[in-house]
Amino acid sequence: MRAREFITEVSKGHTGSLQQDIALALPGAWKIPALKNQDPYLQYRFGVAIAGAKGAEQRHEDGVPPFEEDKIFGENEIVVSYDPNTGKYIRDALQSMGLPGNDAVQIATMASQEMPDVVKRSPVSGFRGYKK
Repeated sequence: MRAREFITEVSKGHTGSLQQDIALALPGAWKIPALKNQDPYLQYRFGVAIAGAKGAEQRHEDGVPPFEEDKIFGENEIVVSYDPNTGKYIRDALQSMGLPGNDAVQIATMASQEMPDVVKRSPVSGFRGYKK
């Protein structure tokens, strides 16, 4: 007896490609010919972009102003470090890449600070104990 005589992968009378049956089992599936599945970096970028698109819609509904790319945190590389020598390291690294070393701009202080609208006082009032 041969395996094909007792193993059936499709219903009787249905032979050929399983593509239509697969499509039925994956509702809401999309094919994107511009994105090939052999480029994981492109897939990663698309995942970030699709999350951004959904987030942009929600922010619009919530009345949040849109993200402005020409601001400090737009397309620029951001480095965060507590090392006081980071500026020197960035300049040296840029110069070793053939880029202008003075291109880096420090945009924050080295001290960790709260946002101006953060309430720094405890919402719980002090307690001196029970009356004796």
